[in-house]
Amino acid sequence: MGLLDDKVALISGAGAGIGLGIARRFVREGAAVLIAEIDEVHGAKAAEDLLKLGGRALFIRTDVSLRPDVQAAVSLAQREFGGLDVLVNNASRLSPNVPLDKKTDAMLEHTLRTGLWATWWMMQAAVPLMRARGGGRIINFHSIDDEAGAWLHADYNLTKAAIQSLTRSAAVEWGRYNILVNAIAPAAAGTVFVEMCKSIPGFAAAAAAANPLGRVGDPEQDIAPVAVFLASEASRYVTGETIHVDGGQHIPRYNSKPADLQVFE
Repeated sequence: MGLLDDKVALISGAGAGIGLGIARRFVREGAAVLIAEIDEVHGAKAAEDLLKLGGRALFIRTDVSLRPDVQAAVSLAQREFGGLDVLVNNASRLSPNVPLDKKTDAMLEHTLRTGLWATWWMMQAAVPLMRARGGGRIINFHSIDDEAGAWLHADYNLTKAAIQSLTRSAAVEWGRYNILVNAIAPAAAGTVFVEMCKSIPGFAAAAAAANPLGRVGDPEQDIAPVAVFLASEASRYVTGETIHVDGGQHIPRYNSKPADLQVFE
């Protein structure tokens, strides 16, 4: 038996990277997975791959910055799979890498909508379905960037700090419904990491060297098992937690200061 047999999970941003790694692991553990992804090519391909693994999977194009799209995704889980047990709020998007004083209101608004607001909307939409099934699991995403005060990510850092606070508040309020709410703070070879490897020579090697375990995490092998734990009965007495899944990177953290600040002047 799989750890998630007969469970229904909705994972945002599961067309690639960490979200896809979690989706693949969930299917292997017996869950039906709904992929809420904005990229139609990636989303459709991901669903096809999950079906090839022998799982149940559907894709719905979802722009998480739009509340109607979020509600449509949750409604599809009810309509096609009969309900919802696990929600993974993985989707997010970075704004251009510029210092705080160069960030625009539009950048902040977009980051908030794809991060904080998307998480808020997903959680509120999911609660009635979870209550109808006697409980559920919500997994949000925090980031080491917030803890390190990462340069050029002020709006993203703000969003992740707010999501961590939201996670705690929901854990306190929704415990009475047997809905457990936790967060993961991952560091792995996700979509952003892949993009940085393409644009920064030697980035992958430097990232591995700076990690206490000496390697970069794999989405499916390193991050997804912790998501499975939080989605399963094994975590039935864990809520309001933020778990670092980063090979210990949160201990020494990292230096994100740009080598040449003059380019921003």
